[in-house]
Amino acid sequence: MQQWARFAIIGAMLVTAYLLVLAWQKDYGHANTATPNTAAVVSNDVSADLPNSQNTATVTTDVPQAVNTATQPSAETKTANNQKLITVQTDVYRLWINPKGGDIVRLELLSHDSAKGSDQPFVMLESDKNRTYVAQSGLIGINGPDSNAAGRPQFEVEKDSYSLSDMKVNPSSNGKVSQVLTVPMVYKTPSGVEIVKTYTFTQGQYPILVDYKIINRSQQNWQGQFFGQIKRDDSVDPGKTSQGIFQLGTYLGGAWGTPSEHYNKLKFSNFNDEKLNQKAEGGWVAVVQHYFVSAWIPGTLKLTQAEGKPYTADLQSRKSADQMNIIGFTSPVINVPVGTSMEVNATFYSGPKIQSELKDLAAGLNQTVDYGWLWPIAKLLFLGLETFHKFVGNWGWSIILLTVVVKMILWPLSAKSYRSMAKMRAIAPEMQRMKEEFGEDRMRFSQEMMALYKREGVNPLAGCLPLFLQMPIFLALYWVLMESVELRHAPWLGWIQDLSAMDPWFILPLIMGVTMYVQQTLNPQPNDPMQAKVFRLMPIIFTVFMLFFPAGLVLYWIVNNSITILQQWFIAKSVKKQREQTVEN
Repeated sequence: MQQWARFAIIGAMLVTAYLLVLAWQKDYGHANTATPNTAAVVSNDVSADLPNSQNTATVTTDVPQAVNTATQPSAETKTANNQKLITVQTDVYRLWINPKGGDIVRLELLSHDSAKGSDQPFVMLESDKNRTYVAQSGLIGINGPDSNAAGRPQFEVEKDSYSLSDMKVNPSSNGKVSQVLTVPMVYKTPSGVEIVKTYTFTQGQYPILVDYKIINRSQQNWQGQFFGQIKRDDSVDPGKTSQGIFQLGTYLGGAWGTPSEHYNKLKFSNFNDEKLNQKAEGGWVAVVQHYFVSAWIPGTLKLTQAEGKPYTADLQSRKSADQMNIIGFTSPVINVPVGTSMEVNATFYSGPKIQSELKDLAAGLNQTVDYGWLWPIAKLLFLGLETFHKFVGNWGWSIILLTVVVKMILWPLSAKSYRSMAKMRAIAPEMQRMKEEFGEDRMRFSQEMMALYKREGVNPLAGCLPLFLQMPIFLALYWVLMESVELRHAPWLGWIQDLSAMDPWFILPLIMGVTMYVQQTLNPQPNDPMQAKVFRLMPIIFTVFMLFFPAGLVLYWIVNNSITILQQWFIAKSVKKQREQTVEN
């Protein structure tokens, strides 16, 4: 029975390692080549990348022209037809809109650096020779200008540069007052239809409202569909980081959700084979990468002065002629009678995967923060970390406090196990004597050993319990550290300047190995030489294994081991004192 207990402990440790390797390979095991931000080149590729309308069999429109964008494009950057891009800067964004089609062709996140220690903002969207990743929207169909064989509509703009100084107070119906920045663009058809495309930015917020207003002053009804889509090539995730011999980067691909199916992944390679074609009201589509996400959330439709109502959108995915990955939506066919107007909108989000913000945009969008199959535990751990961070203001100390709380919660269960292990350690000499006395008589030895366990109140399998309790917590914390953008580049102290990355000096893994070795010395030592050798190698194996894992995860293990050592030492001392008193009596 004692051998089975030891094998169970070894098995539990190996299962933990195996699950970590699986998680690593699933999310972080792909090769990575960093994509430099070099000067862009103009692309003249033309393909039918816009979605097919329900009322037109052919769509012949060109892709928004790739632009000359350097690392930080200036307001003088021009499109292929020699027109300036529209530059917009808020407190969270710096982005560029192409007036031909009105697409967002570059977007930088001002609150997130491109790399630890860099003063360059993180680039989400861009269109140059290194990467194509843009947010497109427009109107297609019988009268939709984006279905025009001549190409995307050329919008007229009031000016080509907007900043925080252009923001205005916007009182809402719920009494809240916010600062908003609107960027209107106008396109007029020869028949007398005026189309106003407006981007609305809110101070301190990532969601962008994209609104189309069709004013029909022509002599016939206007008919079309609103679409929004994300177009991306197969370039690597710029959020991936190198970790020594490992290259890190989480899931990169498409995702979609509806009120009934909250979160679904769709790999780029399956955009055709498992093509998305789902109708939903309140759905969304997205491209997900490490720590960040870009998503379209269909909005509302209203005619003239009527109240806006949510519309049922057709969620779609496909590969373009040049093998670009496209995921998006189209609205139902919209009819605008002569002399009336119509507004249709959607929300575009491109930024960090902040759960509290994403959950309010659409059902399931916050699940792009993918904590894996242990998400219930991971969410509780993140909630605990977030709570502690509000008080201490440091994620490293938050991890330490969370570890202490977890250990306190598990203390009663683990105390029973450690007490049983301490008793096994105390009776080890008696077991050795019995083994020598009964020699090869295994039946007699087992009977005497079971009798000894019963007399001493020892459960040989109890030593497995603490490790089995810690396994799901340890794995869940791994996903929390890897998926929570709040911990991206988060420093602790001294040389640990990024808890989501490995310890650059390997100090924490070495400390972890020492604590694991000390903890093992407090456990019953195997009588079998082979088992004893495996146990001695475990601290070394796990030290090497943890060299390239996030420093925050290693920190958790160190604190957990340290508390366990103190707990076991006090329990062992208590058991020894009780046995001495029993012998004296």
